[in-house]
Amino acid sequence: MKSTRIIAFAAFAALVSLSLAACSSTSTASSASGSGTCKSTGLTIGLLPKTGTDPYMTTVRDAVEAAAKKDGNKVVYEQPADSNGATQIPFVQDLIAKKVNVIAISGSDQNSTKAALLQAKAAGIKVISFDSDVATDARSAFVNQVVTADIGEALLKSMSSLMGGKGTFAIESSTQTATNQNAWIATIKDKLANDSTYKNLKLATVVYGNEDKTVSATVAKQLVQTYPDLTGIIIPAGLSYAPAAAALQEIGAFGKVKLTGLTPSTGIKDYLKTGNAEDIWWNVGDLGTLTYDTAKALASCKITGKDGDKLSAGSLGDFTVGKDGVIILGPATVVNKDNVDTFPF
Repeated sequence: MKSTRIIAFAAFAALVSLSLAACSSTSTASSASGSGTCKSTGLTIGLLPKTGTDPYMTTVRDAVEAAAKKDGNKVVYEQPADSNGATQIPFVQDLIAKKVNVIAISGSDQNSTKAALLQAKAAGIKVISFDSDVATDARSAFVNQVVTADIGEALLKSMSSLMGGKGTFAIESSTQTATNQNAWIATIKDKLANDSTYKNLKLATVVYGNEDKTVSATVAKQLVQTYPDLTGIIIPAGLSYAPAAAALQEIGAFGKVKLTGLTPSTGIKDYLKTGNAEDIWWNVGDLGTLTYDTAKALASCKITGKDGDKLSAGSLGDFTVGKDGVIILGPATVVNKDNVDTFPF
């Protein structure tokens, strides 16, 4: 009888051990793949831009929707009215309530939505960022159009070329909390301080157009009035470039003051054609496609966002996840009078 009890107890212990091992394996797999279960079909992706009507963001949306339609998946596109970070919070909460499988967000700033995104992850929703990052622990991957430092250097190199390598310039950014633009500006300042190539360039000031066309135009005029020796402005804000260029043309300063920045090339084509302006740009539709493929790969647990993960993005090719979950679309192009006609957006 005693022997029977021992055998029974041993069998029970073995069963418990196997159960714990299975739980441990499941937990590990779940942790590695991010919050929630793995799902490859019938997906709903929540797309949260900085502002809902920005042509840049609607181009990303169109590409995401086109890719999702081919797979029979759905997209919920939220439309914040302004690019204040706090404005995005109720939209994250709305996507949680709608029980989407993945949230893809372009962060208006790095930390405002962190708590809400962590709530989404706790609810089993996968989270990625695109275009502009959020807190790294609030998402699994970040789809970046170009290596961040490369954009900053490309902007400065373009400005230097337009200005003949010397003179005073300013920067007209969007908002003081814009994650991506602040990173580009930091690179510009670092290069000015440490790279002798730019020793004859002087940064006068950094101002903000606040993602508003009227404000952007006014600020551009004020720069010219405040700094009479100004010969260049870097405008890394998509919604600010065209109104700033129009404002300078209105007061007869465009040409004397050269412009470079980031915005859809077709929107400033006439200015580029003069040779007094350049644009640092990429295929925005491709950014949307890669964002969708990243969301799909994460949802199906084909990637987790760890360094070295591989994913396929169809005609765009294969991509490798880098440090901190960053996925790079590819190098930017300097758009000018010679090649602007080749850019569809």
